[in-house]
Amino acid sequence: MSQVSRPVSRPVSRPVSPPPSRPLSPHLQVYRWQISNTLSILHRLTGVALALGGLALGGWLLALASGQAAYAAANWVLSSLPGQVFLVGWTFCFFYHLCNGLRHLGWDAGYGFEKEVARRSGLAVVAAASLLTVIFWVLALTGMLE
Repeated sequence: MSQVSRPVSRPVSRPVSPPPSRPLSPHLQVYRWQISNTLSILHRLTGVALALGGLALGGWLLALASGQAAYAAANWVLSSLPGQVFLVGWTFCFFYHLCNGLRHLGWDAGYGFEKEVARRSGLAVVAAASLLTVIFWVLALTGMLE
């Protein structure tokens, strides 16, 4: 059999055009920052914080099962000022994620997409999460949750 030689293909050279003076896609210069942007990012961050807090909860449960010395050490860490700030923050993350999840359920049902309604419901989520966090810690610190 004889081999057929094929011509070598060369890439087609195209003229290089100057870059456009505007963004190629919508960017931060085009859109005005809104509360919805912030709340969307906060929802993702609180989800990550809840996962990390779940690891801390698992560590606390492991210390509880490991004996009195391990439990005392875990209790010392969580009762320190940074530990208490972590717990309050984690509680806020829980309530924010819960309230915003309920807001998303409303959206899934087709409600609350109007611009003003979405803005007000977002502010209501932050207010409700803050209020629930305060109520929880008042009840916890006064011993009413025991």
